[in-house]
Amino acid sequence: MGSQKDIDYRLELARGFLNEAEYEFSVKRWRACVSASILVVENAGLAVLMLFGVSAQTHKPGKHLQQLVSEGTVSDEIAALVRELLPELEKHDSHEKMLAKYGDESEYRLPWDIFSENEALIALEAARNCMRISSQIVDLLQ
Repeated sequence: MGSQKDIDYRLELARGFLNEAEYEFSVKRWRACVSASILVVENAGLAVLMLFGVSAQTHKPGKHLQQLVSEGTVSDEIAALVRELLPELEKHDSHEKMLAKYGDESEYRLPWDIFSENEALIALEAARNCMRISSQIVDLLQ
């Protein structure tokens, strides 16, 4: 297992970014909401990954979590929760993070022109979901 302090740190990061995402949505800053939501998803996934002793030095926690489930190294209950996380980790991956930071350079679309209210809401709901699931997994394993 990763150190409890490291896991708690990742969960606090996720909570902080969730608070930011909620605020950004309330003031209609869609790109900022998406960006903060992506960081919630990533940090929640990393916290779960660290519970199994896997380094947090990845930006693709879903890949490693999928492997843990495939290997059968987690209980059925934990595997079911991890499977709920996986689609969110895949959807809100590095590509979306790059769009939120740099826009679509090939099309000369700025980040603020890419994300709408609907996309911000989808990202925010994913962030809320990942926070809930990761907290459930942590509670079950501690």
